[in-house]
Amino acid sequence: MRHGKKYFNALKKAPQKAVSIEEAVNFVKANAGAKFDETVDVYFHLGKELAKGDTAVRGTVKLPNGSGKAVKVAVFAGGEQADAAKAAGADFVGMGDLIEKVTKEGWCDFDVAIATVEAMKEVRKCARILGPRGLMPNPKTGTVTDDVATAVKEAKGGKVDFRMDKTGNVSVVAGKRSFEADKLVQNIKAVVSAVTSAKPASVKGVFIKSISISSTMGVGVPVIAAADAE
Repeated sequence: MRHGKKYFNALKKAPQKAVSIEEAVNFVKANAGAKFDETVDVYFHLGKELAKGDTAVRGTVKLPNGSGKAVKVAVFAGGEQADAAKAAGADFVGMGDLIEKVTKEGWCDFDVAIATVEAMKEVRKCARILGPRGLMPNPKTGTVTDDVATAVKEAKGGKVDFRMDKTGNVSVVAGKRSFEADKLVQNIKAVVSAVTSAKPASVKGVFIKSISISSTMGVGVPVIAAADAE
């Protein structure tokens, strides 16, 4: 990524050592990286490269002040469950038609996919397309459920999924730069708590090696990993 003048000016002023979440938020808000309302993300570098299987880190977090993002939700369901999903505000609802659109057209124009337990028998056909994009419904994140109305409302209301990448890093959305500072702080603390709680039981020693916060086009600010799990 090529950075502009704003970025390099902010880089000169950025803290060189870890600061509190409050200080980091104030810096991010005061040093815009772009003219648009940037998303604020929290980045975690885990203490050891975790392998696949039971040491995979993934979970969800309910942001107390929402994500600030208009989330598009697709629900794979039929009958009364489909009706409930539509009533709850789902953007796309269907079964065979949606599955065919995904498998044949590679359609992924949504942010969250939810499926009923029964529907998953067919939705598995979409794994090759949805899996690599992190969109495959999963019981661990509450997106395979027979309470689709609640799942839709949570997704729309600020529930965010996260998962570790192949290099042991985790990135989680925490809101928008336009949020009031205290609301961003609350969201970030909720994210840190959720990722810390996702530590696999088999992992010993330092779990979270470092945490940083940045806006979409802004400078990353290191924060004190107060919730680090030894």
